[in-house]
Amino acid sequence: MRHNKKFNHLGRTASHRAAMLSNMASSLIKHKRIFTTTAKAKALRKYIEPLITKSKEDTTHSRRMVFSSLQDKYAVTELFNDVAQKIGDRPGGYTRIIKTGHRLGDNAAMCFIELVDYNENMLKESAPKKAAKTRRSRKKSTVAAPVAEPVAAETAPVVEEAPAVAPEEKAAE
Repeated sequence: MRHNKKFNHLGRTASHRAAMLSNMASSLIKHKRIFTTTAKAKALRKYIEPLITKSKEDTTHSRRMVFSSLQDKYAVTELFNDVAQKIGDRPGGYTRIIKTGHRLGDNAAMCFIELVDYNENMLKESAPKKAAKTRRSRKKSTVAAPVAEPVAAETAPVVEEAPAVAPEEKAAE
């Protein structure tokens, strides 16, 4: 029986799995998005989210703790300088997994894993939603709509007229 054994070993030894997750985490920090299998992405999420939480507090101790996991000083520098500044106010949920289908060779489930605040397409505000169109006619409301006030002559735009040209001047041209 496998009671209480939720950890996915990913078919690797402990040292291989630790090295793989460290490399994937470094790549995710550097490139902001990586393409991998869904099982590896879920394991990576559990690995990297605590590291990002530690990066919010920029102390020597937290840098050393993160470096012991990542083993890449360039990734640690980028994590503490750029990523932590951008996600400083977020309480958690720093990564997003987007499933993309199955791999052609072995039918493995594939996905993107990305840092949430770095996807410009998802950050854009969507256009305000219009009212749903129906084929039924709506009943007219009994309350009369307010009548708009006419625009005063002073506020109307002034259009200058072109000077009148005599007919003989037109013929000369």
